[in-house]
Amino acid sequence: MSKMVKSAIGAALIVTALSASPTFAGDIEAGAKVFKKCKACHVVDAEKNKTGPHLVNLFGRKAGSLESYTKYSKAMVAADIVWDEATLDAYLTKPKAYIKGTRMAFAGLRKEKDRVNVIAYLKSFSN
Repeated sequence: MSKMVKSAIGAALIVTALSASPTFAGDIEAGAKVFKKCKACHVVDAEKNKTGPHLVNLFGRKAGSLESYTKYSKAMVAADIVWDEATLDAYLTKPKAYIKGTRMAFAGLRKEKDRVNVIAYLKSFSN
């Protein structure tokens, strides 16, 4: 296969991957409804930890690094992840598959629309 053909195939794969990625222009109100699934373990509007860490100013935070929360799994602390739209989307799809060994028992959000909306909601509580 020639270099030109390989380059064309590579470019096509990148375009396909980018077009399949969510746009993250979610609906905050719809995200608040989806977040009800998370409220048993997480708080987003106060720096108060529950079973899970609070999610205030989550964006830009390294996974497993909130000093006031001491119950992180070793896997979460060791994860080389900084929370942003893309990492949250991947994590919320299937947490246990994204970070093997996480303590988060939640199975995930299958619907891309739900993930995009809850990410928009979470982002509204970040600086």
